[in-house]
Amino acid sequence: MADMLIIGYGPAGVSASLYALRSGLDVLMVGKDPGALEKAHMIENYYGLEKPLSGTDLFAVGKRQAETLGAKIVDDEVTDLFFDGKEFVATGLQGEYRGRACIMATGSARKKQPLPRMAELEGHGVSYCAICDAFFYRGKDVAVLGSGEYALHECNELVNVVGSVTLLTNGAEPTAAFPESVKIDKRPLKALLGEGQLTGVVFMDESEVKLDGLFVALGSASAMDLARKAGAAFDGGNVVLDKGFMTTVPGLFAAGDCTGGTLQVAVAVGEGAIAGLAAIKYLRETRA
Repeated sequence: MADMLIIGYGPAGVSASLYALRSGLDVLMVGKDPGALEKAHMIENYYGLEKPLSGTDLFAVGKRQAETLGAKIVDDEVTDLFFDGKEFVATGLQGEYRGRACIMATGSARKKQPLPRMAELEGHGVSYCAICDAFFYRGKDVAVLGSGEYALHECNELVNVVGSVTLLTNGAEPTAAFPESVKIDKRPLKALLGEGQLTGVVFMDESEVKLDGLFVALGSASAMDLARKAGAAFDGGNVVLDKGFMTTVPGLFAAGDCTGGTLQVAVAVGEGAIAGLAAIKYLRETRA
């Protein structure tokens, strides 16, 4: 178990790690890819760069910097985050990772396109955590919205509990091998059905499917998905953060693009520094 578990190794995650490492803490960083940096052709509007750098190059420099100071870095996609009151346990596709404090720095969920009325039905048939809510749908018909490894993880959590599981890809081709017991429907979706409680979905061809529950697992698990799984409070669609970027779960922080606002490297680095320093303070106080 590390002192500090950081999910994501982009600008915010690396920035937080540098402060933690220099304070003598053991840091474990788990990340999937460079995220938005990978799409940045050239970065010029960042302090200290004598020459423009591609996003990929800047990502590599930051990763090496953290490794040089002693960070342990693992390439994996985190799908679940659990807090047992003492430590955080992150479950990835390749393994399990633990830390006394956790900073979520997974970037923004730019690929997510919520369907009409999805927000108002959250907690009323729409869920973002299979391991949290599968129990409430025992013997019922549910669907998972997604098409990749994250959706597969949620399906696997549901198949042995609920009555039936349908994968709704919303027009996308599945990129993971789903169990035979999971029905796959690739038709594009139009909207959710139900007044005060989800009752089903309607497709673009105007056909409908009745459902008791819908589990959203688009793309990879975002920081907001993980925050929900760990029990953090939300205000509307935003996770509640204090001035040190700590959520309502003690020791759980969020920094960078995943917090919304201005999606810039400079902002992500700044938020990572603030969250890193706040996490150091939290660990010192709880260790005393």
